[in-house]
Amino acid sequence: MSLDIPDTALGPIENPTAGHSGLARSLTAPGLVAIGLGATIGAGVFVLTGTAAAQYAGPAISLSFLIGGIACGFVGLCYAELAAMIPEAGSTYTYTRACLGLLPAWIIGWDLVLEFAMAAATVAVGWSGYAQSLAADFGLRLPAALSGAPGDGGLVNLPAAGIVLMLTALLTRSTRDASLINGLLVACKVAIILAFVGVGVVHLQPALWHPFVPDNAGAFGSYGWSGVFRGAAVVFFAFIGFETVATAAGECRAPQRDAPIGLIGSLAISAILYVAVAAVLTGLVPYRELDVADPIAKAIDRLALPSLAIVIKLGALIGLTTSALTALYGQGRIFFAMARDGLLPRLFCRVDPATRAPVTSQVVIGLFTAAVAGLVPIDILGELVSIGTLLAFCLVCALVLILRRTQPDRPRPFRVPAAAPMAVLGILSCLILMASLPADTWIRLAVWLVIGLAIYAGYGRRNARLSRAG
Repeated sequence: MSLDIPDTALGPIENPTAGHSGLARSLTAPGLVAIGLGATIGAGVFVLTGTAAAQYAGPAISLSFLIGGIACGFVGLCYAELAAMIPEAGSTYTYTRACLGLLPAWIIGWDLVLEFAMAAATVAVGWSGYAQSLAADFGLRLPAALSGAPGDGGLVNLPAAGIVLMLTALLTRSTRDASLINGLLVACKVAIILAFVGVGVVHLQPALWHPFVPDNAGAFGSYGWSGVFRGAAVVFFAFIGFETVATAAGECRAPQRDAPIGLIGSLAISAILYVAVAAVLTGLVPYRELDVADPIAKAIDRLALPSLAIVIKLGALIGLTTSALTALYGQGRIFFAMARDGLLPRLFCRVDPATRAPVTSQVVIGLFTAAVAGLVPIDILGELVSIGTLLAFCLVCALVLILRRTQPDRPRPFRVPAAAPMAVLGILSCLILMASLPADTWIRLAVWLVIGLAIYAGYGRRNARLSRAG
């Protein structure tokens, strides 16, 4: 069975979800910024900062975040142009389907399943670490068998699986309800991060920043400048939140105006906070001691301020909750878009007539993600998210170049300034970071894509054509 690309790419669906089956358009620019911050400021700052500093970059992890932020800046501008042009649920999948056809769209959609589901699982594992640290402050501890994945010395990470299931239940309600709760939690999260930075600056030990870029340990990615770039590739996961904004464009009241504001605004705010937190964290704790699931909690414990420690740990839990919530939200909308085009069973694009949320899609994603969060160690999850994200970002930049050539007269409410240089820089930045990831991460990505191609050959190709014919 051949995996052929359709002769002509599908154009954007003018009214893909007409009637009661459509997603509700209830989001505004502030709501999109909150969604972006909710998705972005999570495991990247609360968990992977410590892992990447301890294993790869040392105190220069703040440079890793800066490099990742610059790369994301190029990509974010490209996302803003596409989201304003094609304001539909599905993000990169929808753009690819509109421009290149079904097979390329399926490949990137399947990649997005990896990105969003693994992102939510990674965040959930980090949430579990902070929840257990907070509970320990009150003398409460789970049995070892229920507090970690098999690779981390346990049988299942029960708190990680549990938070995923709770958030999935919330997402089966209306988008307006979930957005309101997310906005309130994001405000608390940002305030607590600023409090951590403010208190941490007072107690900094500048000697811990020396050497700022530790000498390479003899292997690529093990400290030195190669470690800085590998650290950037690993923490790149931290910047995927603005892609969730693009996914939400199909539920905006005025997507052509609001999507660019949400994308660029959330990216800029997140990058500033990341660099500040990374600098403070490595100035409070020796970087080699930060390879834990709750590095900020470890830093606060060093300050011997018990009341502040509880507040910061609660803030971390809030931050990770919103990050997991928005990642699960984005994944549900990707499934919705793929099912709408016939690439997945139609039940995934059914929406509840009362809440107008894709309940079935959300529940299936939640169950799968809960299983992954409970059984897979966080270091493997973080690398998988990063490589999936970088692949999607490369394609977004390429799509801007393709559309500028093939559809030059199409209305563009937002245009990338100096589009060709910006898009090329975005592609090159992502490729450099992808090349910095370990070989086994590439192997896992290849296996995942092969499984996806098998599903497309066995189901998606035939049913998508039937859907188009109908």
